[in-house]
Amino acid sequence: MSPFETGLDRSAANCAALTPVSFLARAADAFADRLAVIDGDRRLTYRALDARCRRLAAALGGRGIGRLDTVAILAGNVPAMIEAHFAVPMLGGVLNPLNTRLDAATLAASLTHGGARALIVDAPFRALAAEALEAVPNPILVIAVDDPGGGGLAYEDLVAEGDPDFVGPGPDDEWQSLCLLYTSGTTGDPKGAVYSHRGAYLQALGNALTFGLSPGSVYLWTLPMFHCSGWSYPWAVVAAGGTQVCLRRVEPAAIYRAIAEHGVTHLCGAPIVLSMIVNAPADVRRPFPQRVRCATGGAAPPSTVIAAMEAAGFAVTHLYGATESYGPATICVPGPDWDRLEPGERHRRMARQGVALPTVEAVRVVDPGTLAAVPRDGATVGEIALRGNTVMKGYLKNPEATAATLRDGWYLSGDLAVQHPDGQIEIKDRAKDIIISGGENISSLEIEEVLTRHPAVMLAAVVAQPDAKWGESPCAFLELKAGATPPSEAEIVAFCRAGLARFKVPKRIVFGPLPKTATGKIQKFVLREQARAP
Repeated sequence: MSPFETGLDRSAANCAALTPVSFLARAADAFADRLAVIDGDRRLTYRALDARCRRLAAALGGRGIGRLDTVAILAGNVPAMIEAHFAVPMLGGVLNPLNTRLDAATLAASLTHGGARALIVDAPFRALAAEALEAVPNPILVIAVDDPGGGGLAYEDLVAEGDPDFVGPGPDDEWQSLCLLYTSGTTGDPKGAVYSHRGAYLQALGNALTFGLSPGSVYLWTLPMFHCSGWSYPWAVVAAGGTQVCLRRVEPAAIYRAIAEHGVTHLCGAPIVLSMIVNAPADVRRPFPQRVRCATGGAAPPSTVIAAMEAAGFAVTHLYGATESYGPATICVPGPDWDRLEPGERHRRMARQGVALPTVEAVRVVDPGTLAAVPRDGATVGEIALRGNTVMKGYLKNPEATAATLRDGWYLSGDLAVQHPDGQIEIKDRAKDIIISGGENISSLEIEEVLTRHPAVMLAAVVAQPDAKWGESPCAFLELKAGATPPSEAEIVAFCRAGLARFKVPKRIVFGPLPKTATGKIQKFVLREQARAP
């Protein structure tokens, strides 16, 4: 036997299960008096945050919650959300953040499917939770945040029950389940993605490294914490020793006020949040001296939005990922020559999905049938595939969907993209969003990019509509900027003809607000139904 395999054993001294819970213990030790959380007039140091999380974990344990028991939470971006992300896994339980925009029936299905033993509910969602609980067969301990009179056990009373010096058992193994996150439901078929302690630990470090988090970072919560556990940023900011600023309502005035008052350095959000920021009325904007780093994911932000964000004092970083990949899996890294490009081309390149985070094992664009990598020519379309520790364990109680999504050692995303010679990937469309017109593949994203260059257009979504001659043709839905002079359909068509091949120009234009999920994603499945209607 090799000497490298003899007498060199694992022990508590040289091997510990990776868990994001350890970030809080380290921060409380290293940065005890540093500001950890800002929530309105309330302030929590790392010493206080650590004590509260230990109390919450101990109190839940005293109420019978144990290893692998599910604790759901229905709340906005409030301190209880941050505390739950540490307290529940500290106890060895599984945290299930719930989408606050869902209807009661869907929430009831999630609570039942996930086997929730307890439910932490923020005051604005008390009535919704009560309606959902009526349809849940198993008993659930209800814990009420902010409003003790709303029924159930008061959150602060529960925290007070616990021991501030409690040492939780944590995971038996770093592969142990940590979080249950239901997909957003934009397809009408939400599934429960299961995260591990190991994956969350590595994802947090990947985020902190690629987004430049440090002890001086001030992170503003413009991204819902229920979405992919806030892209793992509740853990990432604590790993860096930074400050988290809670934002209960994501609207322009509150965003600008928080940036100016608290010295915000970082924020994340869907492209719609960026549009909200750059289209904010002048009377709600506040000047700030710092440059704010803004990470965005989902559909690529239009180049016009990136340009406007830069002009407003923000540095935009484009990310790509999914619920199944703990949030961000890739990041757009500017090439050495991008600064020499003309602004329009540089902004278009900044909207690419980029290269793998250092904590992701591999990202490829593959042939969906063979899973062979497509040429890195920026033209050959394939499906984005990921592998590594930050891919979900699978879908809870759904082996068929797990097997279809985690296939031959890869997570298959369903997103169609090309890979450029420099390795950066660029999404062309969701597989179901490609428009096939007369045998030609048309990217809805390409049309949307052109549409959002029109000065009156704030948001654009393009889907396929039936076409008697071509099979399918593009149908564009446009949400206009407040106060903009509404353009005519003919004006939009003429605008598109100046920037698109004729067969790609939308055959139909619909004006009005676009349907969105709670995370700001446009619900194209709703628009497809409208486009199919006569």
